Amino acid sequence: MARNDTKHYPSEAALVEFSSEGCLPFFALPPLTVIVVGFLMALFLTRIEFNDIQQEDIRLGGVSGIASLFTPEIHYWGEEINVWSATWGLDPNLVATVMQIESCGDPRAVSHAGAMGLFQVMPYHFTSGEDPYKPGVNATRGLSYLKQALEARGGDIRLALAGYNGGITGARRPESAWSAEMIRYVYWGTGIYTDARKGKTHSDRLEEWLARGGASLCAQAGGRLGIAR
Repeated sequence: MARNDTKHYPSEAALVEFSSEGCLPFFALPPLTVIVVGFLMALFLTRIEFNDIQQEDIRLGGVSGIASLFTPEIHYWGEEINVWSATWGLDPNLVATVMQIESCGDPRAVSHAGAMGLFQVMPYHFTSGEDPYKPGVNATRGLSYLKQALEARGGDIRLALAGYNGGITGARRPESAWSAEMIRYVYWGTGIYTDARKGKTHSDRLEEWLARGGASLCAQAGGRLGIAR
């Protein structure tokens, strides 16, 4: 439906009349009203600043890609991570974090449970004829599930990581009922992702993950990708 967008501005006389008679001076308002108005103004300005920060994060994410703290095997996939992140509306650092702890960038990785590829996707997520080890296919299936996990938990990164590892339904259980694997996964993931979001060049949590077995996974990935350490 068309509408008339012509704006009608008040005359200067009307503005003067409103400013002098139509409202009270701020200092003449009751003290409680002054406090409430001041609080609302501060909240409004804070929200504007937060939105500006979010927009800046999005802009920087698209330009600079993932944080430098990730291992070389993850940076090998840096361009693809940016493309996949944009496709699914995900933070590149979150995508890099999941790839780091799932496969360390090994496109042929296979878990003891049968999960496959870069994002360690279970076989039942693929359709007939799909190659689970093809990076683009694996990313599509893995990141679509990560997106679902995020949306199911209102954007909570910690619970989304739990859902990615233990199933969206499983992550809805009380944390006391989470498996030891889920607890470890959330511990590694949230720590690494938080450091990446802060723009750190080093992550103690990532180093801890490497020392607890991640280094062998990365060595396997590096050998497959031809990355010398």
